[in-house]
Formats: sequence, C-alpha cells, structure tokens
Amino acid sequence: MRHRAKGRQLSRNSAHRRALLNNMATSLFKHEAISTTEAKAKELRPLAEKLVTLGKRGGLHARRLALRDVSQDAAKRLFDEIAPRFATRPGGYTRILKLGQRQGDAAEKAILEFVDFDFAQRRADRKAAD
Repeated sequence: MRHRAKGRQLSRNSAHRRALLNNMATSLFKHEAISTTEAKAKELRPLAEKLVTLGKRGGLHARRLALRDVSQDAAKRLFDEIAPRFATRPGGYTRILKLGQRQGDAAEKAILEFVDFDFAQRRADRKAAD
C-alpha cells in the first residue's frame, strides 16, 4: 500500500529523480516552456511554483535557496525577469498542456509553460533578432 507516499518515482532513485527535476526546472526558467512527459510535468510543477515564489520574495537568502535547485544563470533569469512578471499574481504561475501520446512508447506528452508565455511573440522576436 502507498499510504502517505508522496510523489512519483519516475523509475529513478531519489538522487537521480532530484537531479532530473532540478535540470528540468533550469530548462523551464531558461526557455519558459518545455516539452516532457505528463508525469514529469506534474512532478515539476510544484517545484517550479515554489521557486517562482522565492523569486517574488527576493533577497539574498531566497536567491541562495533557489540556487540549491537551479543553475546560476537560471536563478538570475528567475529573479530578474520571470518573478517580477508575476508580482501581483497570488499563485498558479505554470500550466500543463497535454499533447497526446508519443509515437515510440505511447507515453503521454505535455508542455509545461508559464501562463503568460506567448509562443507566437517569442517566434517573432527571434525572427527580428536574426
């Protein structure tokens, strides 16, 4: 029985699972949207939400707590760009969009992105930069 067993194992031991989620959080803060399996997205979402809340809080202690989980570049982007966008929002910074099944193993795919992420605007900005 799984009484009081929190979270998904994702077929990994605890150290590998933590490293996976930290790397995915770093990618989320760098790119603002990532494509992954639905189970991984659901596990990453609470971690990402807590890190955005730390970013909103600001300060040295919050930055050091965030650096435990994400890279220095991602933390800088989180505190300087992402968190100020959500300053007035009380929570719910990310959303999960389901994509359907993956061809090879029929795993459910999903996109985890910030709620204010605009893919069309991002594409236009990249074209203008090129």
